[in-house]
Amino acid sequence: MSTPTVPLTGDHVVQELPWRWRVQGSIFIIGGLGFMFDAWDVTLNGFLIPLLSKEWGLSTGQAAWIGTANLIGMAVGAFAWGSIADVIGRKKAFTLTLLIFSLFTVLGAFSNEIVLFCVFRFLAGFGLGGCIPVDYALVGEFTPRKHRGRVLTAMDAWWPIGATLCGVVSAALMASFGNWRYLMLVMVLPALLVFWVRVGVPESPLYLVRAGRPAEAKAVINTLIERTGAQVGPWTLPDPVAVPKLSFAKVTDQLAGLWRFNWRVTGVAWSLFLTILLVYYGALTWMPSILVATGYAQNKAFMATASMTGIGLLGVVAAALLVERVGRKWLLAITGPLSALSLVIFALLLEAPVAAQLWLLVFGFVVQVAIPVLYTYVSELYPTHLRATGFGWASTVSRVGAGLVPLIFGSLLWPLLGLPLTFAITGALVVLAVLWMARSAPETKGAALN
Repeated sequence: MSTPTVPLTGDHVVQELPWRWRVQGSIFIIGGLGFMFDAWDVTLNGFLIPLLSKEWGLSTGQAAWIGTANLIGMAVGAFAWGSIADVIGRKKAFTLTLLIFSLFTVLGAFSNEIVLFCVFRFLAGFGLGGCIPVDYALVGEFTPRKHRGRVLTAMDAWWPIGATLCGVVSAALMASFGNWRYLMLVMVLPALLVFWVRVGVPESPLYLVRAGRPAEAKAVINTLIERTGAQVGPWTLPDPVAVPKLSFAKVTDQLAGLWRFNWRVTGVAWSLFLTILLVYYGALTWMPSILVATGYAQNKAFMATASMTGIGLLGVVAAALLVERVGRKWLLAITGPLSALSLVIFALLLEAPVAAQLWLLVFGFVVQVAIPVLYTYVSELYPTHLRATGFGWASTVSRVGAGLVPLIFGSLLWPLLGLPLTFAITGALVVLAVLWMARSAPETKGAALN
């Protein structure tokens, strides 16, 4: 007697579709552009610190708030929008984050004193902070399972593009106009363009299934099947479920759910995000100031920082080639500590410009192997109903840590301990996080999304 065939579920169908650039690829590109502007904005903090310090006569502690306000805003945004996206949907959340970012970036460009400027940078960061968790949840849920590791890893290629464009454009605008306000205004049209393009992207069918909107989910999945030309047998959707209303209680319940799901996994995700991105954001925020203090001309310091971020594109390519062969955990275990070590060597050789710039390039390459693998890994550790929340809270932890970096790094660690020891301390934290990951978290290579 033959065993009856069990129909595929809709989420399984989406994960087994063939990859098509005009279908999933377009979502990858649009989501990546949003990610690019996130990188641009974070990198901009490092360039604004020396410029505003000179124009407004800011102390080191005051100037540190330029980066802190923006990154803390991103931390709050990552926490809020990750949870909101799990309730109202990935598409709607993404469009709202870009609209908020555009508005307060413009207002910040017209500020004339540090307090108001920092308020606007915080609010712009709040909008932009939601881009990464929402992007990764949406792109990951549209991407076929066998391509997911490479695609999510390749998403991070948009980061060095955005960071490098920020450096090159900032140097060019300062050379042409000599006014920092243009550095912020140039962000408006691209952000609004992405917001407009985003209107044509469908909602994640995995989200629609979970949210109890079966008719919409079925329509999206049927469209994906038709556009990819896939041959799919009978499939079905789960029964509709009640849609939870967005509330503070819902947000806190989502956070509690991360720890109920698996406290070790959540602890590993938070520690990896905090330590690896602490190293990266610390370097990114203060590198122009470090180089200027060493004797670099302003434009040369900007271009050296742009080179550090630009070579990261090769790191992303290397990550995409290695992530499915080596696995997530091994790559993180090697590249996380190595990125911190390269900064220590850079700091020791700072008085030898050629050698220092070489190690700065090594750092830019290695850290951009680690970060896309980290994003891919954490986005795969959670089930669908917690994916954006899990990624968002991990991102929040990293942004809080990074937000404190300008204050702690610029006014305490760097002046008292010196650069080599400061970078060595952050590297030791990375090693501890990697050891915890090795013991307590699973490898996700090839695993199906739940």
